[in-house]
Amino acid sequence: MGMIDAAEPAVADAAEPAVADAAEPAVAGTVEPAEAEAVLVSASGLHKSYGDHHAVRGIDIRIRRGEAFGLLGPNGAGKTSTMRMLACVSPRSGGELSVLGLDPDLAGPQIRARLGVVAQQDNLDTELNVNQNLLVYGRYFGLSRGHLREKSVQLLEFAQLSDRGDSRVDALSGGMRRRLTIARSLVNDPEILLLDEPTTALDPQARQVVWERLSALKRQGVTLIITTHYMDEAEQLCDRLAVMDQGRIVAEGTPAELIERYSSREVLELRFPAGDTAQADAVAGLGDRTEVLADRVLLFTHDAEAALNAVRARGIRPESSLMRRSTLEDVYLRITGRELVD
Repeated sequence: MGMIDAAEPAVADAAEPAVADAAEPAVAGTVEPAEAEAVLVSASGLHKSYGDHHAVRGIDIRIRRGEAFGLLGPNGAGKTSTMRMLACVSPRSGGELSVLGLDPDLAGPQIRARLGVVAQQDNLDTELNVNQNLLVYGRYFGLSRGHLREKSVQLLEFAQLSDRGDSRVDALSGGMRRRLTIARSLVNDPEILLLDEPTTALDPQARQVVWERLSALKRQGVTLIITTHYMDEAEQLCDRLAVMDQGRIVAEGTPAELIERYSSREVLELRFPAGDTAQADAVAGLGDRTEVLADRVLLFTHDAEAALNAVRARGIRPESSLMRRSTLEDVYLRITGRELVD
């Protein structure tokens, strides 16, 4: 998706902040109860146009301190344009936007100095080793070498890369590179961390490690704004989600709220022999909603076992059946459709 570049952040004050314990570095400081409810990002009627193309069409967003907020949607839905405006690298075409209590049009550099960015594609410097990537990036923020040497120890421990400080980046696995990219984004102790597809192309074990590290950041009070095409990732990490389609927010809520609103508690999947449309048609009405796909029929119901018994009572014999709970992917596909969008 190619959201935003992480290089060349605005240079911040060169003062040397106190270094926290190395186990889980305090990235955004201690969050007081009153501050926890603070709205860090507020958008009203936010609009972005490129000539005659309206990429974002008047959306409203409120993201609170310490929240993990997810943006979902097919390609071309407006996620990238929205994230670029939130990251203060693309000016809005209309509407109101406040990030960290400031107007990006007037205070872009000051805001960017307090943000962390994890772009979809790793943009690490492969000619430098792991430690050098952190040190060079930190200098963009005006941080002293002494502070950065201490900070890099914390960040590498946080990213589970303590033993790889002298390794060249091109010698790291995909999961290690991703964790290093996240660690680098934390060098300035950001209050908001923007992540574009944080676990794309990672294997399941590497994804789990990244999820655990992001959850640790959230526990420290860092506000996360995430785009992802992995529905299990969104369900695992995000407190609230907004589903975008054609430049608009078409649904918003917690993962549980969205599932309750747009799906059923359980789903029964039935597979029939290829071309056997008669049996597929015969299950109509046995669930709250029926969806016929090329290779299976989905019955959305509050009791999948009872639905399966009803299927058998009609003399219908599927080749196989699967009972499962409804997921965010069911919600997403119902809202945005199953047609492929390039």
